[in-house]
Amino acid sequence: MPDVPAVASPRECTIADALEIVGDRWSLLVVRELFYDQLRFSQIARNTGAPRDVLTVRLRKLVEHGVIAREQYSDRPVRYEYRLTAAGRALSPVLLTLKRWGSDHARPGADPAPFVHSCGEEFVAHVHCRACGEPLAAGGLTPGPARRTDG
Repeated sequence: MPDVPAVASPRECTIADALEIVGDRWSLLVVRELFYDQLRFSQIARNTGAPRDVLTVRLRKLVEHGVIAREQYSDRPVRYEYRLTAAGRALSPVLLTLKRWGSDHARPGADPAPFVHSCGEEFVAHVHCRACGEPLAAGGLTPGPARRTDG
């Protein structure tokens, strides 16, 4: 029998790294609300349904990791708005791809909250190869060689 380490180390992966920051329902829904221009705690809480204590923790984590920024808009009482940073705005393809998946597999039919592109049509995300421009098709990906990160 081959030697197997007692504790296997998980695969290093940028997907896992990203999920450490935004990989829960509430964090992604916060980002969604900011895309919908809902910037205040009360708006985000209402539209996500997140418990206030959970939402507070998620907002702090997203600020800490540079996904959102907190800006004070009132002195009495002290109140803040939240805005997407460049890193937060860069999540738009992720959210829009999840949105498309949800429309195709979780809630088929008319999208209850569509985004409209600047051309005036409803925006639907499509994934394509950055190098050749071809759309991603079933079976179109294969794992590449793992890159060593230990030097």
